[in-house]
Amino acid sequence: MPQEFDIVVPAGKKKERLDVYLTNHVENATRTKVQAAIRAGLVLVDGKAVRASHPVAPGEVIHITLPRPPPPDVTAEPIPLSVVYEDDDLLVVNKPAGMVTHPAYGNYTGTLVNALLYHCGTLSTMTDGSRPGIVHRLDKDTSGLMVIAKNDAAHVHLARQFARRTVTREYWAVVWGKFSVPAGVIDAALGRSKADRKMMAVVVDGKHAVTNYEVLEQFPYLSLVRLRLQTGRTHQIRVHLAHIGHPVFGDPTYHGRRLNAGPGTSRQKSQVQDLLGLVPRQALHAKTIGFVHPSTREKMLFDSVLPEDMQAVLDRLRCAGE
Repeated sequence: MPQEFDIVVPAGKKKERLDVYLTNHVENATRTKVQAAIRAGLVLVDGKAVRASHPVAPGEVIHITLPRPPPPDVTAEPIPLSVVYEDDDLLVVNKPAGMVTHPAYGNYTGTLVNALLYHCGTLSTMTDGSRPGIVHRLDKDTSGLMVIAKNDAAHVHLARQFARRTVTREYWAVVWGKFSVPAGVIDAALGRSKADRKMMAVVVDGKHAVTNYEVLEQFPYLSLVRLRLQTGRTHQIRVHLAHIGHPVFGDPTYHGRRLNAGPGTSRQKSQVQDLLGLVPRQALHAKTIGFVHPSTREKMLFDSVLPEDMQAVLDRLRCAGE
C-alpha cells in the first residue's frame, strides 16, 4: 500500500522551489526522487499537479503519495556486539550510539540486525524481512539496552508485553536547564511534524504519548534526568523534553545543540561548546530494561553503565562544581 501524507507550508516561509523544499522536509528524500514523484503526479499542491520549479508559499498544502519500496535483502556482517545476556530465546544487547537498528533506505549495511544475523544465524521472522528479531528499536544516536527475539514464540510473547506496557524501560539523559520540580509527567500526543516530515512534534491529533521524568542531579545550566516510558512513540523522549523547554543536550534535531539555558558569558559559552564537543549526538541512553522471560516466565531486569561520552560530560560538570 502506498503511503500518503500532507505537508503544510508554515507561515513566514520564503519562496523556494517545490523540489528543493521537499528534499529538505521529507524523510529519506533525494532531489532526483522528488522530481520523479512530481513528474509522475504523486505530488499535488492545493490539489493540483505543478512543476518541480513551483515556488512554495505559506499556507499551501502539499499532498504526497509514496509507493512503499520492497524490503532490502539483509546479510550477516561480522560487526562486534556488546551482548549483556543470551539464551535460546533472546538476547539483550547494549547498542552503541551511531548504529542503526535495522536496514532501511540509506542504511542497508552496518546495522544491528546485520550484526545479530552474523552472531546468531537465525532470528524471529514476525516482522518484515529487513527487521528479523527486532521487537522494539532505538534511534541511531541513542545508545543502550535492547531485547532481541531469536524465535517467533519469544517474539510474540515479548511484543505482547510491549503492547501492554508492562516492559520496564528507564532512560538517563543530560538535558538543558534546571527543573522547577524534581519529578513530573509529560502527557502530549505526538505525530509527524506538518512542516518537516523528518521530525516528530506535539500535535493535537497525534498518538497518545506519556513520559515520566525524575531529576537526579542539577548543574548551573544542565540536568541529569531519569525517564520512564509509558508509551513508545518515535523520538518520544526527545520531543517531549524539547516541548517542556529541556531539550536533550547535544540533540541536533530537537534544538539540543543550541545554547538553550544559563550560559551568558563568553567563558560559559566556551565551556558549553567544549561539552558539546564531548557528545556529538543526543545525550540519551536506554539504561535499564526489564521484562518477563517468554519461556521461564522469570522476571528479568538488566542495567548498564553510561557510555563514555555521557560520562565524560557529567565528570566535567561535577569537576566544575567542586
